[in-house]
Amino acid sequence: MALEQEIKLAVLAKKKLELSALACIAEKSMAIVETRQLISRYFDNSDLVLLKQGLGLRRRFNGQTWLQTVKETGLVNDGLHERQEWEHVLGQDEFEFELLQQTPLIKAVENESALAKLQAIFTTDFSREYWLLKLTDQTHIELAYDFGHVYTVSSKTVIHEIELELKSGSVDDVKQFAELLLEQLPLQYSDISKAQRGYQLFVE
Repeated sequence: MALEQEIKLAVLAKKKLELSALACIAEKSMAIVETRQLISRYFDNSDLVLLKQGLGLRRRFNGQTWLQTVKETGLVNDGLHERQEWEHVLGQDEFEFELLQQTPLIKAVENESALAKLQAIFTTDFSREYWLLKLTDQTHIELAYDFGHVYTVSSKTVIHEIELELKSGSVDDVKQFAELLLEQLPLQYSDISKAQRGYQLFVE
């Protein structure tokens, strides 16, 4: 289990941004920019039992590895998302029930029969550019720039956002860096996660 703390910024421009051209990013970068295509399927049943219990379940392929992730809804305020997360590496494109039992999901999915009733209700498919940034001697973050789509069998919408995830140090430093980006790029704080957008599409 880990506490995920990140600031989400929606990109208002339609075209992709050239973040590497920003001095405030280039000067703080600790590693070469990495780009991956991330495909995630989010699971629930027709009654949305997981959503109603404040939980999310996804299975993601990051180009190299399958991951299963359980997240709580958590707290959101002015773009700052704080939630508990349980993530495990998988050997294949199938959930491992024993690992899921170690998470709050067990409250909603008590046995493997209940797990089998869950279905993929929406998918996210986007490219992600990663930067590891050193904001101060104590504060390190991961900047993720996502561009792609979230879709169900009948509808689709664009994903275009920046996430600033705290890896170590102070969340206040992350807030200050977010303000700096807002001054230089067409951005706004976003309180809506990719999962929430997918659920909105599913129920429409």
